[in-house]
Amino acid sequence: MAGADYHPLSRRGIGTKGLGKAWNERAFVIEEQALKTVEEIKAAIEASVPGAGVELVLNPSVSGQHSLRLAPSHAVAVATFLRDDRDLALDFLSNATGVDWPDKEISEKIKVTRTVSKTVDGVDQQVEETVEETRKRVEPGCLEAVYHLFSVAKKHGPVIIRLKTVNRSDQVELPSLTPVWRSAEFQEREIFDLFGIVFTGHPDLRRLLMWDEFKDHPMRRDYVEPDDYEYEPTAHDEVLARAQAHRAKAEAGQKGGDR
Repeated sequence: MAGADYHPLSRRGIGTKGLGKAWNERAFVIEEQALKTVEEIKAAIEASVPGAGVELVLNPSVSGQHSLRLAPSHAVAVATFLRDDRDLALDFLSNATGVDWPDKEISEKIKVTRTVSKTVDGVDQQVEETVEETRKRVEPGCLEAVYHLFSVAKKHGPVIIRLKTVNRSDQVELPSLTPVWRSAEFQEREIFDLFGIVFTGHPDLRRLLMWDEFKDHPMRRDYVEPDDYEYEPTAHDEVLARAQAHRAKAEAGQKGGDR
C-alpha cells in the first residue's frame, strides 16, 4: 500500500481508497489530552476513594507546580486510582525524592488579660488590663516522600503527590508505592538510605548508596559528618586533615592514660 491508498494515521495502516472525505474527517489521530487541574484531580480522587484525605499543597513560586498530600492509610489506593483512571492514566513515575522538615520554633503574639494592682486616686485597686505577649511553641518536624507522575499514554504531567511521616524520630513509616509503579523501587531505597523513611511493603528495602553498617542518614538537615573517616579509602584535603587530627588526639589521650 502506498500513495493515496495508505493513510498513515489509520489505526492498523489500512488503505483508505474509496472511503472518501468521511474517512479523512474521522481519521484516528492520537492527540494530547489536557491534564486536569490539581483541584479537579483532588475531587476525582475523593469521589473514587472514600476517606482518601487528600490535601492541596499550593506552590507560590513561578513554576506554580501545586501538589497533593495523601493520607498514608489510603496512599496505595489513591496511587492505583491515579494509574488506572481512564482520563489521568498516570502510568509513569519519573522521580521520587525525600524532604526533611526539622522541628521548627514558632513565635506567636497573643493578647492576654491580667489582673494587676494599680493605685487610682490614692487607692490600691485590682484592675484587669490586656497586654500582648510573645509565646513560643515547637512545631514537630516530619519526613516527606515526593513523587512526580506522568502519563505516557496521554502525554501529560507532571502530577505531584506527597506523603509525610508522623515525625522524624520513631514514627517514620510510609507505604511503599513500588507495587503501583515499579520504578519506585530503587528510588524509595535511596530515600530510605539518605533520609530514613521506612517504606512498608517494599520488596527489597535496604541501603542503596551507603554501606549496611552505616548508622545515619546523610541528607537529613541535622546530619553531622563524622570526624574520623576510618571507612574513607581515599581521604584527602579537609577530610584527611580532620581524620589525622582526630587520630592524633586519640593517640595523645591513649599515651596519657598509659602513664
